[in-house]
Amino acid sequence: MFENTSKRISEVFKKLSGNSKITERNVEEAVEEIKNALLDADVNLRVLRRFVNSTLEEAKGEKVLKSINPREQFIKIVNDKIIAMLKGDDEPTLKLKGPDVVSTIVLMGLQGNGKTTTAGKLAYKLKKDGKRPLLVAADLKRAAAITQLKIVGEDAGVPVFANENTDDVVSVVNDALAFAKKNQYNVMIVDTAGRLSLDDELMDELSRITSSVHPDEKIFVSDASLGQEAANIVKVFDEKVGITGVILTKFDSDTKGGAALSIASVTHRSIKFVGVGEKKEDLEQFYPERAASRILGMGDVVSLVEKAESVINEEEAEKLQKRLESSTFSIADYLMQLESVNKMGGAKKLISMIPGMSTVDTDALNLDDFKKEKAIIYSMTKKERDNYRLIGPPRRKRIAKGAGVSVSDVDRFIRKFEKIKLTMKKVTKNKKIQAALLEKFGMLG
Repeated sequence: MFENTSKRISEVFKKLSGNSKITERNVEEAVEEIKNALLDADVNLRVLRRFVNSTLEEAKGEKVLKSINPREQFIKIVNDKIIAMLKGDDEPTLKLKGPDVVSTIVLMGLQGNGKTTTAGKLAYKLKKDGKRPLLVAADLKRAAAITQLKIVGEDAGVPVFANENTDDVVSVVNDALAFAKKNQYNVMIVDTAGRLSLDDELMDELSRITSSVHPDEKIFVSDASLGQEAANIVKVFDEKVGITGVILTKFDSDTKGGAALSIASVTHRSIKFVGVGEKKEDLEQFYPERAASRILGMGDVVSLVEKAESVINEEEAEKLQKRLESSTFSIADYLMQLESVNKMGGAKKLISMIPGMSTVDTDALNLDDFKKEKAIIYSMTKKERDNYRLIGPPRRKRIAKGAGVSVSDVDRFIRKFEKIKLTMKKVTKNKKIQAALLEKFGMLG
């Protein structure tokens, strides 16, 4: 996410690092280049003007230009301004009642922006957090909307309340609330009808729903790729119905960030969650500070560590450390690491979180193409995975045939594995290398 914008801003900072001192002209040129990057990212023009004016005013002051580290001071100012752009007036967390009372969340938005899928993801997330969610099918306009929500609910392991024998959406929502109270569900997520445009009839339907059940959260769901247009639509919905926050879908494929950078400043509403993939687990809480760090090409170490902790077992990690130190790291261990990387979202996503790696062309590296390597490994016997030195020419030929690849592909993989094994052994043995890596990742000092 934010790849295009991040690369351009990183280049601006890199250019400043080549200057022994920073002048007012350097600052003006840098701000102009950042402005153009944000303009191409489709950031709202009024928001952009405020950013430029306030950044110039602060960065051209004596405190920055005559400081010991003017470049770092300038980056901090830009970082603070970007965070301010991404922050709404409220905290980006759900405001729900206690565990023994039903809290209601109404999801709304334009048709085709992923509202129903998001309802399932949110329900799954709340269930993991110990809540007892109930999905409510309140989209009675779109054909198969109820069926889709039932499929999403089944995938998330969350029940769906629906009534296909009525077109009175308010009665459906009221009946769902009564059902939730009776059956001890404590969060009700209402999936409303989508809109192809700003439709007065459907806006009135939303108003009647919210007036009837008095939801704790009224959340607008928008496609992140809409750019500043998303902010304009959110503003209209807020004026007509009143919203309490936003969820951005397809956030993982948003290379610019125009919607995220415009919504809070235009509407003063917080982005609460972002959709970062198609799986039920792919809904993350939005943190303005972490998003700003990625936009400025400084990575997101906190999210990287959290992802690692969610998929890597501490006991297994300790075993792997010992195997690396004793030179018994095997192809079976390597396969386990590949699977862990996939669970964490793939190598491309992980690289985007590493400080200083925003300019790496991950498409050229083809880092997510593990299929061939996995096919080769799965064609090996258990003994071969545990001891790759057993794999002589006849075995390589057999493995290649089983994996549907050439013998040279198998040779190349084994050479690569040997290099990885050697490199990892050096890292585990050399404390200086470990310290340098930790410092690079921003985890020391």
